[in-house]
Amino acid sequence: MADSASCEMSTNVTKHRLRDFVGGWLVGHFQPALIANNDVEVAVKLYRAGDHEKSHYHAVATEFTVIASGRVRMNDREYVSGDIIQIDPGQSTDFEALEATTTVVIKTPSVPDDKFIDADDSRRSPDA
Repeated sequence: MADSASCEMSTNVTKHRLRDFVGGWLVGHFQPALIANNDVEVAVKLYRAGDHEKSHYHAVATEFTVIASGRVRMNDREYVSGDIIQIDPGQSTDFEALEATTTVVIKTPSVPDDKFIDADDSRRSPDA
């Protein structure tokens, strides 16, 4: 559970701050985490227009990216609020926020060191 110094407690609720979690990652095999778990990782990620991630893949985990708000480009395709993109193991994707965007990312299983940056775009799937 997240460090008690970074959260407020009252008689029946505990408030945490998203900024206290590395990269927005809340659930998974890492610390800090709201829930330590080896089966799944969950993040809420906030992006400004123009923010991007290099093309990468996961060897083991399946990733689901939920576009909660905003508009993004992944593998040269645009996605908007309400879209859910499934990225299977070994399938590469890049990411660019085309406007202020919030995503919810779910990965299963939670595997340490399972993110690999592509040296080139040869692994990218056009249908990601």
